[in-house]
Amino acid sequence: MDVQGKGSRVAGKSVSGNKVGFKTLDIVYIAVCAALMAVCSWIQIPTVVPFTLQTFAVFFAVYFLGGKKGTLSVFIYILLGMVGLPVFAGFKGGFGALFGMTGGYIMGFILQAAVFWLFEVFFGRKLWSEMVSMVLGLVACYAFGTVWFMLVYSGKNGPISLMSALGMCVFPFVLIDVAKMLVAVTLGKTLRKAFHMQ
Repeated sequence: MDVQGKGSRVAGKSVSGNKVGFKTLDIVYIAVCAALMAVCSWIQIPTVVPFTLQTFAVFFAVYFLGGKKGTLSVFIYILLGMVGLPVFAGFKGGFGALFGMTGGYIMGFILQAAVFWLFEVFFGRKLWSEMVSMVLGLVACYAFGTVWFMLVYSGKNGPISLMSALGMCVFPFVLIDVAKMLVAVTLGKTLRKAFHMQ
């Protein structure tokens, strides 16, 4: 009995140790994905809404980490920019960048990730639900960002129509963002298998 009791305690420590290890690894993954979003924001083609790889990084984070951890990674990225670190497109940071005309698309990344998380909670990790959630998450990001853009733009330059805003901020990006989504899923799936992630 004593031997079994000791064995149980040792096993308990071993299991506990593994849990701590996985939690630490999760933190590392979350931080790496937040850093990836920053790096991807610096790779840009300047336009009204810059062409960047941020959307790819968000897609990758939620697919690789899962909805909950991916959403946390996006939140950390935005928080870093909010406090002034130059993690947004054009090496910008601070409230001015976040609450400017295109800041709604950055904040929309939270919605994008949260939609994936919501689908994951209700449907699990099934390919069809992941793809649907990514498309709907992107639509949510577009919608929030466009409304934000119109409000800020109108305050500075006068009224702008919805079609004009979509023409500047959404239509040029749709096909490219879908391509980013497919690449993120392919890469995320490969890495999840490589790291033996559930």
